[in-house]
Amino acid sequence: QVQLVESGGGLVQPGGSLRLSCAASGSVLSTNAMGWYRQAPGKQRELVALIRSGGNTNYADSVKGRFTISTNNAKNTVFLQMNSLKPEDTAVYYCYWLNYLESWGQGTQVIVSS
Repeated sequence: QVQLVESGGGLVQPGGSLRLSCAASGSVLSTNAMGWYRQAPGKQRELVALIRSGGNTNYADSVKGRFTISTNNAKNTVFLQMNSLKPEDTAVYYCYWLNYLESWGQGTQVIVSS
């Protein structure tokens, strides 16, 4: 199983930027995909961005052009660079890791407000 530790959330004004990080430890070999989901109050959890082992990425339509997912060279940390943030990006962001099992982080709060 993979243990995930997220960081980088916080309060930011509309138009601002944040960078989320998710450090993985444990069984990170044979990772198939890693990414970020988010859940806003009263809404279902939704995919934000995903990066597969081969480097292919997927983004939610609502974040395309504003968010960028990436990993470090060791492939044990995944980042989410969030630019041009909007109030509707406010949510708890969860790191997601897929190898033999699905693993989830504890979540980090992002609040976009003036």
